[in-house]
Amino acid sequence: MRKLLLPFIVFSVFFIMPAKAQEMTPEKLKSIITQVSDTLQHQGNSIQFLYKQRMLICVYDENANRMRIISPIVQREEIGEEELLNALVANFHSALDVKYALSDEIIWSCFVHPLAELSEHQVSDAIDQVFSAAATFGSSYSSTTLVFPGNTQKKEDTGPEIISKEKIIEEEASKKIPKKKIKD
Repeated sequence: MRKLLLPFIVFSVFFIMPAKAQEMTPEKLKSIITQVSDTLQHQGNSIQFLYKQRMLICVYDENANRMRIISPIVQREEIGEEELLNALVANFHSALDVKYALSDEIIWSCFVHPLAELSEHQVSDAIDQVFSAAATFGSSYSSTTLVFPGNTQKKEDTGPEIISKEKIIEEEASKKIPKKKIKD
């Protein structure tokens, strides 16, 4: 009997008892943002606030269970292709939970997450990362000090080298390969 009871208890703890979610709400979200922001303006499902003198915006939708924290960085027309490509590389290596995005011809740093599953720590961390990614755009393109290994800057692709017939003949001649004499 004892052998049967232990598996039942383990099964009950992990599968029958409902898991409690973080249950983040707009009220909790606003409270966290209020604690860390310099100024705050709340309108509908949007909270606009200053964090370390940078504008951030939190937009949430309880019905869709989504939330995003974003910060505008620069107009697309004001940057070159190299900066845009470096931001895409950073999305893989150094932007971590935050990503660089383009919307309405503005480059943004953004954090997107299900609303209810967020913890207080994740909200605070997201605010820091959105701020850092926006502040380091154009330099290290990073949201934290952690960087995944690999190439963190875009490399110039010069394409494959095209070798002309003349260059091949020239290289062969420079090797000075002795020619064998053919006997008659």
